Amino acid sequence: MRVLRAFIAIVCCVSPVAGLAQSPPASTVRSLLATGRIGSVVDAPLAFRLLSVRIPATQQASYTGPNAMLYAISGGVRIDLGGNPQPVPESGAVFLPTGQAARFSVSDQGPAHLLLFVLSPAADAQKPLLGPTISVNELYRSPEPLPGLQVGPYEFSLTRVSLPPAMPANPPHARSGAALYYIAAGSGMFTAEAKTEPRSAGMAHFEPRGLVHQWANPGDAPLVLIQANISPEGIPAVLAAGTQ
Repeated sequence: MRVLRAFIAIVCCVSPVAGLAQSPPASTVRSLLATGRIGSVVDAPLAFRLLSVRIPATQQASYTGPNAMLYAISGGVRIDLGGNPQPVPESGAVFLPTGQAARFSVSDQGPAHLLLFVLSPAADAQKPLLGPTISVNELYRSPEPLPGLQVGPYEFSLTRVSLPPAMPANPPHARSGAALYYIAAGSGMFTAEAKTEPRSAGMAHFEPRGLVHQWANPGDAPLVLIQANISPEGIPAVLAAGTQ
């Protein structure tokens, strides 16, 4: 009987530790979807725009405008960019350089739902960028030109970030340039300037240069962010608080 009691005590003490060892905490996953280079961002004041674009099956659309990132939410499209056709599958992305004509075509299995993250000259921020027959909904437009941009080339990138469920606030950090987000799935909390606010699927979110902030995901599903970032070439897009 004493031996049995001793065995039970050992199992009770060991089991919780073994269980923890088998379930390491999940981590944030970042996937670079597309990237491009911008020679200068100070020739004219710039603004961010986020457009939701829906193209019916078998239809086409054309785009000739400022630097932009195209992201396929659903459906996928085929893009002819400067005479080079390429597919952009669902959850895929491509960089559209300024002044280069791009034609989007949708198969008979469409429709397609796309996002356009546009880095537009502020003076042109109200100009239509696609044909009148295409359904376009503007989700966000910078209320004023992007602050704090510097002389020199910039990197323009699109990244998919997945924050795991029950993730506490990450360390305070800031952007070296600016970022415009689309919350693709889930919900989370954004903290900046002593305020914490919810962010949920379908929302646009903007972060200017130097704003110290944190993200958390207290929910039970991943928080998925599609981030369009501009950052000085050779400098990380994200900097720890106090280093920017």
